[in-house]
Amino acid sequence: MYNNYIGFLTLLRREIVRIMRIWPQTLLPPIITMSLYFMIFGSFIGSKIGEVQGVSYMSFIMPGLIMMSVLTNSYLNVVSSLFGSKFQKNIEEMIISPLPTLTILFGFLAGGMFRGLTIGFLVTIVSLFFTNIQIYNIFIVILVVVLTSLLFAIGGILNALYAKTFDDISIIPTFVITPLTYLGGVFYSIDSLPVFWQKVSLFNPILYIINTFRYGFIGITDINIFKAIIIIVLSTIALFSLAYYLIAKGVGLKE
Repeated sequence: MYNNYIGFLTLLRREIVRIMRIWPQTLLPPIITMSLYFMIFGSFIGSKIGEVQGVSYMSFIMPGLIMMSVLTNSYLNVVSSLFGSKFQKNIEEMIISPLPTLTILFGFLAGGMFRGLTIGFLVTIVSLFFTNIQIYNIFIVILVVVLTSLLFAIGGILNALYAKTFDDISIIPTFVITPLTYLGGVFYSIDSLPVFWQKVSLFNPILYIINTFRYGFIGITDINIFKAIIIIVLSTIALFSLAYYLIAKGVGLKE
């Protein structure tokens, strides 16, 4: 047990060192990007829109922008780290080592969560320059941000396992995560959509994440909170089980 603990800490330390060593690439760009979102959408466009569901437009989009940074960076850190290990062949050393599959999996996931949550915290600090933060339910805020960071870190594992080239690790973020995020209610309430598109939006998993996180901050949501939390939890368990199975079987790892 102690050896597994040391192995986990070693993998986590490796991820943290990698993130902090290249911080101009890992930490700075998302902070700049989110600052531009706050300025353009929050200040310029928000001044024209006014209020949404009784709160300022800046306060309305703030939780969504924070969550965008968390889920995107949790995903990107894991997919790039694991695929890099595959490319450099050092993942094979982990597989044949005494480290259990769970320890290896937790090591990569913890690194992704560290980056995602760190950037989420930094973006929250940035948001203080644009709007006042009021927390309606701190428990939901913490629960959702941690679960989402874990969920998308697992997604990064799955992408990396099946990726064959560096181009493959950019397909899911570009053509799946980004569109679903923009259509997930970050910048608008789905109540403003026609009935047909409201129903279509309910098939977007990120809608539940954004709305639950927003509810934790300002107490406003377009969907049932308990249903959303159940969906997030079950999705996390399902993907974690799949990732564990694939790594245990060596899918995408063994030549």
